[in-house]
Amino acid sequence: MKSCAIKTGAERAPHRSLLYALGLTREELDRPFVAVVSALNEAVPGHKHLREIVQAVKDGVRMAGGVPFECHCPAVCDGIAMNHGGMCYSLPSRELVADCAEAMVRAHSFDAVVFVPNCDKVIPGMLLAAARLDLPAVFVSGGPMLAGDFRGGKVDLSDVFNALGALTMGEISEDDLTELELTACPGSGSCAGMFTANTMNCLTEALGLALPGNGTAPAVSAERLRLAKKGGARAVALLREGGPRPREILTETAFENAIRVDLALGGSTNTVLHLLALAEEVGIPFPLARVNELSDATPQLCRLSPAGPHHIEDLHRAGGIPAVMSELAGGGLIDPEAVTITGSLKGSLSRVRDTGVIRPVDNPHASVGGIAVLFGSLAPEGAVVKRGAVAEEMLRHQGPARVFNSEADAVRAIRAREFRDGDVIVIRYVGPKGAPGMPEMLTPTALLSGMGMDDKVALVTDGRFSGATRGAAIGHVSPEAAVRGPIAAVRDGDRIAIDIPGKRIDLDIPAEELEERLEEWTPPECEVPPGYLRRYAAWVGSAARGAILKGG
Repeated sequence: MKSCAIKTGAERAPHRSLLYALGLTREELDRPFVAVVSALNEAVPGHKHLREIVQAVKDGVRMAGGVPFECHCPAVCDGIAMNHGGMCYSLPSRELVADCAEAMVRAHSFDAVVFVPNCDKVIPGMLLAAARLDLPAVFVSGGPMLAGDFRGGKVDLSDVFNALGALTMGEISEDDLTELELTACPGSGSCAGMFTANTMNCLTEALGLALPGNGTAPAVSAERLRLAKKGGARAVALLREGGPRPREILTETAFENAIRVDLALGGSTNTVLHLLALAEEVGIPFPLARVNELSDATPQLCRLSPAGPHHIEDLHRAGGIPAVMSELAGGGLIDPEAVTITGSLKGSLSRVRDTGVIRPVDNPHASVGGIAVLFGSLAPEGAVVKRGAVAEEMLRHQGPARVFNSEADAVRAIRAREFRDGDVIVIRYVGPKGAPGMPEMLTPTALLSGMGMDDKVALVTDGRFSGATRGAAIGHVSPEAAVRGPIAAVRDGDRIAIDIPGKRIDLDIPAEELEERLEEWTPPECEVPPGYLRRYAAWVGSAARGAILKGG
């Protein structure tokens, strides 16, 4: 056991003395030491309840004969950080989470790890840490929030963002908005739709690092507590059985399985960013174009909020990720022999209980997956769109550019209706380096949706989008404007051609003119606060390769 490095032999007497100071008994020193790494804090609704989940994990560790040690990582709530300077810290926090977990686990020589994440960047950050540490590891998420009830209909956080557009149009009152904001998020958990947090928690199941139900069992359910106990016990069993480590599980097959599940769910575009980063961490080549190959051959089986009426609680009742994977496996679209923490993937598969929520492979919502990657003169390295949430009439679109160098300027113009039907709104200098931190552009897209314009106007950015975004919202444009990508050369009135089925996005100007504009380009002044963001901006790479830190 790795923990012998801090508890065995006469020279470890000082170490044992400190362990006794924690209240450990002599008998406990002979047992496996298991880190329970969580992002418990009181600033994030998805994490506020983790104390109870963590306690259940610790109970499971003790039931199996291990000794649990609770450790913590930071967490940023994207919803609370949205549309102000705090959002610049969201994606960068992924690297902080990975580094914190790595430091705590290695410094204290733990034998196994249970990761307890819940919200957006915490899950991929912990996945990166699991890959680095390569110890027996199990993921137990905090679980999804239940949907809210607004005047007899189910709602979630995306409805509140969209309501801002409706308020701008005079379609709802401020009293209506107040009533909605009080009911949309009824309690703890990751926001109730197929947004980034829930997508990533579901994909942790598909990758093979979590028990069935991890992505969908409600945060406030007894089932979630039972799952947590089983997860803690499983970590000890993996250690004792010599079970598969993360790098044995995170194979190319596992990544393909996970991406196909993502495509079938119509999940968040952010997952592309995180899976690319994880593939890089384990040394598996996974070019962005591979997503299109898989998407073209994977039907979309679910339409969950924001793309449809169902929420994660509905997906859970319909059979959850095991049922989605069962459908895909029946169609020969995923490999059921993939290695997981419980054996092979096929042992986790289960039947679909509601075909209204999880469609059969032969009767899908769409014959292709919910995400597409676009290439072209505007995005030579690629751009990502949630194809499954785009109106049919916007899948192919050409329109004049309306260019903004910041999210704030774009939001002001949208609220003032300083755009026309058919426009392509461009928001640039919000990429990994440009912002820095690649903030999410949920506010502008939600305004457009709430104004009823998401089927009339496209939005293109080198930033990211929330999983709650819908409409012709094309993000991750690479190279980004801050490194002289073509998006930096776009001018008001230039025509932009979008062809999502054809996987193209082009700036309709001669190549010579594009090059001339880029040669004349000078970056705008950007004041980055001292500290972490400056270091991040100096080291972060392209979104097309997962926005990983170079030199890491």
